[in-house]
Amino acid sequence: MPQLKFCANISWLFTELPDFSQRIYAAASAGFQAVEAAWLYDSDLQELKRVREATGVEVVLINTPPGDLKAGDLGLGAVPGRETEFKQGLDLALKYANALDCKRIHLMAGRIPVGSHRAAVAKEMEAIFVQNLNYAADVLSKEGITGLIEPINTRITDPRYFLDSPHQAAAILEKVGKPNIKLQMDVFHWQIMDGNLTQNIHKYFPLIGHVQIAQVPGRNEPDSAGEINYSYLFNTLEELSYQGHIGCEYKPLGATNEGLGWLKDYWTHSK
Repeated sequence: MPQLKFCANISWLFTELPDFSQRIYAAASAGFQAVEAAWLYDSDLQELKRVREATGVEVVLINTPPGDLKAGDLGLGAVPGRETEFKQGLDLALKYANALDCKRIHLMAGRIPVGSHRAAVAKEMEAIFVQNLNYAADVLSKEGITGLIEPINTRITDPRYFLDSPHQAAAILEKVGKPNIKLQMDVFHWQIMDGNLTQNIHKYFPLIGHVQIAQVPGRNEPDSAGEINYSYLFNTLEELSYQGHIGCEYKPLGATNEGLGWLKDYWTHSK
């Protein structure tokens, strides 16, 4: 079976270093051949491009801009009245993705507006999300880029996030019906919202375009104490011949390099 490919999420790992360029170098030194990040937009694009080329590290995923974080935004894809800003954010993400040769963009759904009840706005937000995803699909297809949607759990991490389960995401993807809009499986969120990981992975595997991992409930290293047996899940993904990357999106318990023993063990034993 082919060896799984892991990428360092440099918004979470190597945060001992102040800027993303240094973190790319650190990831390369630790043995990663790829990185992903949430928002790189405060970093100098030309410097990021220079470091990517110098290290040979692939950038496999970035997020669309969140909107106004201070005002409570966390993405705009499904948010009523923010369609123009979503398109502007997509343009910025596309600029960075093209410069960094990044072929995946997470199209963030966003939060239920403050003061609104989920049940009251769900249909409107879904319709806006489908409309924006169709727009994004057409724009991204011209660049050979895949758009991703990611359910984020509403039990611990973000009670107001619109997209919160793989089932909801799959239903939206069916309505969009574009081959370059896929499902981003963050195992941390899936476990908290639904569990039943084996069946859900098998059920939704044809839709999955990217995977992310962290232990539950602490969101630390995969081999830290918690609910998820990652050795089993890695074997499951190998048996399914998963070809994409697995993003290490977790909070290290200590220094990043000190917590990479699980990955070095995988690299050693899967050769």
